[in-house]
Amino acid sequence: MKHVDHVGIAVADLDEARKLWDVLLGQTPVLEDVPTQKVKTATYPCGIELVAPMSPESPIARFLGKRGPGIHHVTLAVDDIKAHLARLKGQGVKLVNETPVKGAGGCPVAFLHPVGGVLVELKEKRSK
Repeated sequence: MKHVDHVGIAVADLDEARKLWDVLLGQTPVLEDVPTQKVKTATYPCGIELVAPMSPESPIARFLGKRGPGIHHVTLAVDDIKAHLARLKGQGVKLVNETPVKGAGGCPVAFLHPVGGVLVELKEKRSK
């Protein structure tokens, strides 16, 4: 693991949430639709990512229905996501994604089942 890439915060309405977060952070986020995850994101340079559902079937919509808005996941940056997934699976860690999927920014990502109550996402950044 390299470092914490970002903390994902589930919100019901991205535009409404940005009214507070843009002012609080004093930053402008990168906005993106991530159809593979059925979410819209606003990612701030400081490492905060707001995540809003694109549909009622979105995992974020289910999360909001159960827990309400708040911290959804912590994302860890890795160099080789496939190697990390194989290592973790071999050590008995339960994986949500056995193979990486396309996440925000087109980066390969994979989620682990909650570790100590925290949903963990692995993210491999690719050089352009």
